[in-house]
Amino acid sequence: MDGILILKIFNIIQILIIAFLGLSGFYIFIYAFAGLFYRIPKSSGEVQVDRMIAVLIPGYKEDNVIVEVAEDALNQNYPKDKFEVVIIADSFKPETIAALGKLPVKIVEVSFDKSTKSKALNKAMSELGNHYEIAVVLDADNLMAPDFLQKINAAFNNGFIAVQGHRTAKNMDTPLAILDAASEEINNHIFRKGHRVLGLSSAIIGSGMAFNYRYFKELMSKVHAVGGFDKEIELKMLKERHTIEYLDNALVYDEKVQKAEVFSNQRRRWLSAQFHYFRKDFLTSFWHLISKGNIDYFDKALQFIQPPRVLLLGSALILGLFFIVANLVVNQTGILLILWFTVIAIILLSFVFSVPRSFYNIQTMRSLGQLPKGMLLMLRSLLKIKGANQKFIHTEHTSIRKSNNAR
Repeated sequence: MDGILILKIFNIIQILIIAFLGLSGFYIFIYAFAGLFYRIPKSSGEVQVDRMIAVLIPGYKEDNVIVEVAEDALNQNYPKDKFEVVIIADSFKPETIAALGKLPVKIVEVSFDKSTKSKALNKAMSELGNHYEIAVVLDADNLMAPDFLQKINAAFNNGFIAVQGHRTAKNMDTPLAILDAASEEINNHIFRKGHRVLGLSSAIIGSGMAFNYRYFKELMSKVHAVGGFDKEIELKMLKERHTIEYLDNALVYDEKVQKAEVFSNQRRRWLSAQFHYFRKDFLTSFWHLISKGNIDYFDKALQFIQPPRVLLLGSALILGLFFIVANLVVNQTGILLILWFTVIAIILLSFVFSVPRSFYNIQTMRSLGQLPKGMLLMLRSLLKIKGANQKFIHTEHTSIRKSNNAR
């Protein structure tokens, strides 16, 4: 009798785990499969207008990279009188400000008791005026492809109020950087390509993104987030039923993390923001789904409770193998085994669909040895997220130019 009770408890536990992993896996599978059919959107047939663009680059103590980033940002295949590079300098050294002053860029110096990206952006826009039509937001390490502004400008011909560019790896010189780059591309495929194919909004990332300037200025004036300001404005836009476009061919190169400590702190900040906004918006988004049919808003809130992809994959493989073996040991070969193989299959296929072909090489294979470490770091970040959204966590950048093995 005790053996039967233990078996029942064992089966209940694995059914609950299967349900959680299965629902999470099915969610990403739908969008991963849809992403295979993504096509770069064409600009409308209207006469092309070169809109005035403000390229906003906030940086906190980014003396190592900001001058070269500013120089690179000026090299756009876009009319020189139609864009301005604005460096928002928080706690920069005097010699850095002097070096920036020699460039044809605008410098807005800011200082706060508690620095945040949203404060820096708001302060800059309050000083810049309203003669811009598009605001492009970059991180202090980002490098735009030469045609980035040209493609962003063309996208606004289609009537969108916000556009997310394709943020991709600038450096892939360590195993951890390669895994970080692959993770970004997986998210691009699922949460940007897949969502747009199915008529939903692209997720925004916090950089490499563009907005109608006046709308963005008004929107940001109501944002006071310490971490995850991009998630807050995304939720506000979707609640108002705006659609966010994604341009896979508008490239922005972003530094991928090379140190475990940086990886852990970065993920801790992201996860904390996600849980914060899930708690804040889930019930409201559900009501908007029921009362107004706002699928986009509800889907975004639902995304925030999804487990990190690396943890989902690791959990499916480790727990799946354990329970499959355990079921065989106790001579259970029926529906539970089928369910485990199905869950593992849909999660593995989601990753296969989402990882770009350029990552199928020997360097990536070698980097997979770091996957268990990445899983542990992600798990540690998940366990230490309390309060991370309430304080500024700075990620120091060191890499300027693209490495030879970057995409």
